Amino acid sequence: MKKIAMLVGLAAALGCSNAQAVDWNWKGDVRYRYQSDLVDSDGTDGEHSRDRHRMRVRIGVYPWINEELSAGVQLSSGGTETTSRNESLDDAFIADTVLLNEAFIDYHPMWLDGQVNLILGKRSVGSTLVTVSDLVWDSDLTFEGATLQYGKDGSGKEKDGLNAIAGYYFLKEEKVVSPADAQDAYLFTGQLGYKAEVSDIRVMLGAGYYDYINFNKSYSAGNPFKNAVNYTNKDFNIVEIFGNIGGQITETLPWKITAQYAFNTASETDWAGIDDSRRDAYLVGLMIGDAKQPGQWSLSGDYVRIERDAMTAFTDSDRFDGLGTDLEGFKLGLVYHLVQNLSLGFTYFNFQQIDVDSPRVHTFMADAVVKF
Repeated sequence: MKKIAMLVGLAAALGCSNAQAVDWNWKGDVRYRYQSDLVDSDGTDGEHSRDRHRMRVRIGVYPWINEELSAGVQLSSGGTETTSRNESLDDAFIADTVLLNEAFIDYHPMWLDGQVNLILGKRSVGSTLVTVSDLVWDSDLTFEGATLQYGKDGSGKEKDGLNAIAGYYFLKEEKVVSPADAQDAYLFTGQLGYKAEVSDIRVMLGAGYYDYINFNKSYSAGNPFKNAVNYTNKDFNIVEIFGNIGGQITETLPWKITAQYAFNTASETDWAGIDDSRRDAYLVGLMIGDAKQPGQWSLSGDYVRIERDAMTAFTDSDRFDGLGTDLEGFKLGLVYHLVQNLSLGFTYFNFQQIDVDSPRVHTFMADAVVKF
């Protein structure tokens, strides 16, 4: 009841004196996951794996207040890790943490025909930017700051035609006045994309630029990444080129090919910690089916290579136990829509480091997901 009262209070603060005039748009999902991570070590007797049961819970309300104003608040499970909302079942039945995962205002003025969204606050990366897969950004990320969008609708989906996005996001505030050279870290983003359908073929093409400012610091494990990373003497000015193309095999069986290429333009000339030969990353993927209706299924496969200095650990955290970069391998997935609103998913990851003679890591996930 306290959480519902909080959401109603937010709507009132935004000026909703007449609750009947608001389209509340409640959404949520619950995912139960079994996950097994196995390290394939040559010369080691036996198989050494970590087996976990995990949950992810998200529930939110996205009120459409009037033709120029909407908002959103979402609560979720999870801990301090920026790229995951999973909660492992391992603490003797202690009540789990509930976090504020999204909280934003979306202003879309009618003098611009509602085509432009000014978003202030914290919103999911998929609704904020144009994302075709998870090479650069983990799908659980929620960006914090200000976003200007053209070509996305109120729910964050790309419309046909031109998409243009600019964003300014806060990464780390230095809470001290001294030393004088302490500087806040933040992120600038810019994207251009185009979405169209030609002769029953759907196409999305685009490019993005992501400029990290004052992010050249060392970060401990869990604050904010799964594993410790050291970005001292490094910079990240990432250019991404992305796209997908898709169509129909049959009326109920679609197909889609996705490709992403990302390159860190910061070089060892200015940053001693960067190796110029280790700045590329790419992903190619194929999906058949979409499992949107009961009885439908989908199959997918991705091949991924991310060199050491190509990008930051904001990339997908499921590959190689959250290593982030310096990895190469593939992912296979199967989803079956069992009954209305309930899907079963099975995913297999097979990854190894590029520059280090490390064991290969095999990860298997079995998911049951309910959406409402």
